[in-house]
Amino acid sequence: MANYHDQLLSIIDLYRSAGQTWPATSHQIGEWAITHGHWQLGRGIAVTRCAEDIARAMREVYVTDRKGRRVRRYHAARTRRGNQQLTLWADIDSAQRGHMELAFAQRRQQIVGDCHQLKMDVDSYNDGHADEKPIQMVFDFTNDLAELEQLDIAV
Repeated sequence: MANYHDQLLSIIDLYRSAGQTWPATSHQIGEWAITHGHWQLGRGIAVTRCAEDIARAMREVYVTDRKGRRVRRYHAARTRRGNQQLTLWADIDSAQRGHMELAFAQRRQQIVGDCHQLKMDVDSYNDGHADEKPIQMVFDFTNDLAELEQLDIAV
């Protein structure tokens, strides 16, 4: 049996083969899938969706620290308990140092992964469009961070 991810990809194929508007928004595809009975919200999916929405909400909560910096309030860290992988959330004001070290390290790895994928995408595009000037990407963010910090101070 296909996993949920594969089922969603199958819905995209069904949408496209049905001759629907393409390119399309995920909302258009979702509306079509529900209307045509290709996707239903069972209890397991409902719990998963609720948990994802809660996690998204926690990622979007910011507070202002004592020095006036806008910082995320809740931080997630993936960890193992026995043979189960969990994502535990903690508040920046009350989290233990170990949780925050793990959360920060994992977020940094996500950024590195995003940069790696962006590099692969840009390289592939450039290879496929060799007759055009290559798109250049700079992965040193030192100046970008300095600029953003200056903007934060100016506000």
